[in-house]
Amino acid sequence: MPQTTERKSARDRLLETASRLFYQEGLRGVGIDRIIAEAGVAKMSFYRNFPSKNALIVAFLEQRHTRWMEWFQAAVKQRLQTDPNCGLTAIADALAEWFAEPSYRGCAFINAMAEGGVALDPAVRGVVMRHKQELADWVAALAQQLGLDEPQMRAAAAMVAIEGMIVRYQMTGDAQSIAAGRALLAVCGQLPAAQR
Repeated sequence: MPQTTERKSARDRLLETASRLFYQEGLRGVGIDRIIAEAGVAKMSFYRNFPSKNALIVAFLEQRHTRWMEWFQAAVKQRLQTDPNCGLTAIADALAEWFAEPSYRGCAFINAMAEGGVALDPAVRGVVMRHKQELADWVAALAQQLGLDEPQMRAAAAMVAIEGMIVRYQMTGDAQSIAAGRALLAVCGQLPAAQR
């Protein structure tokens, strides 16, 4: 029986192409004309769907946030089911899986901040900040679920380890980044309660 392939909408093709190019080559390094050409859509289709390049960047980051968070949460939960005593080190193991992907090029949100700096479009900056806050909130909820006291403090410490692992591995590709991050996350799970 012949397979029927459903033709993707112009918006979907633009977003899929932009997502691949933005992640691999950066936000500034990829122009609208290239995205339009590689997506195989007309320029009018682009502007009907995205009034500007920044609108496309926001859509890319929002989609990336949703997909990455779903994957990350599932990967951490799977590790905790396999080894209920691994605690916050499950995060390092999940990140190591991500780092092993051939397409790994760091965190799209950290990369966006690094590229844009203080001139980053406010809408783009807003998506970046929401992503990082939701990640920190999820880590805090995980710490609480694990029965750790002061989950917000532990999440703040864990975020330093997480972001450090992501950047160091992107820069070096060295497995020591994973081992060091795992050790730091183990410490985050054992920190004594802060003095009151």
